[in-house]
Amino acid sequence: MEGEKSTQGALVALLRQVIRRIGRRDLLEAALVALAFLLYFLVRGSVIDRPHDAFQNALDVIDAQKWLGIFWEPDMQDWIIDNRFLVQASNYVYFWLHFPLIIVFGLVLYVADRHKYTVMRDAFLASGAVSLIIYGLYPVAPPRLLLGLAEEFKVVLDADLQSFVDTMNVHLGYGYQAQSMQPFVNPYAAMPSLHFGWDFLLGIGIIWAFRRYPFVWPLGVALPVMQLLAIVVTANHYFLDAFAGMGVALLGLAIAVALQRWAYAPLGRLVRRLPWVGGSEEEQGRSPV
Repeated sequence: MEGEKSTQGALVALLRQVIRRIGRRDLLEAALVALAFLLYFLVRGSVIDRPHDAFQNALDVIDAQKWLGIFWEPDMQDWIIDNRFLVQASNYVYFWLHFPLIIVFGLVLYVADRHKYTVMRDAFLASGAVSLIIYGLYPVAPPRLLLGLAEEFKVVLDADLQSFVDTMNVHLGYGYQAQSMQPFVNPYAAMPSLHFGWDFLLGIGIIWAFRRYPFVWPLGVALPVMQLLAIVVTANHYFLDAFAGMGVALLGLAIAVALQRWAYAPLGRLVRRLPWVGGSEEEQGRSPV
């Protein structure tokens, strides 16, 4: 009993210490990121009323890949579909090694290196904003929805386009398509694939943050590679979606670097003059970004 009280007392003391160390900037940062991602998912989930366009655009993407000789998605899923372990491993990579891992890495980087955190935060937010524009202009249905849309629009698909299986729905039982996630999910947001693009950014961030520890670098390389395979074999994306995701990720990173070089210094001076910023001398000496 005394041991339990001692443990509870230690946890309460630790919690109080953490709360005391949280400054206004930390609360502002949490609110900024939470609001940005909430707006991203709300806007992303609102562009869902163009199924015919999404279907036709998906067929165009497939035609482009066939012309390039890289329409490998049906064969790749066929290779693993009878292996429950590989299917579930792909499902777990798709779900758990994406947004949950991004959050964990962001928290670690926020504590360990504020400058690198800011650059990576801006890269994620900027690439997300660019992607929202593309989703609105060019909706694309993922492979897993092709057969259903073809039946809806009375289109006969080639045999290789009729075999895609939604492995998340069939084998995992939860995921981004769950009923509770519907207000935040756009089923026609296959292009670009931020599942790959953001894991690509995550890999860059891991290698940059741990550049003094080369043994960590393989993780930064493995994450986007595993995600690339996962988005394809789970029938959620095409290879061209991944290439587009890499493109917007790099554009987001370029925007983040530009903000660091030309925008944040004058903005920081302006914000520190605002009376409501206040805070301790230590907090006032920090950059607001």
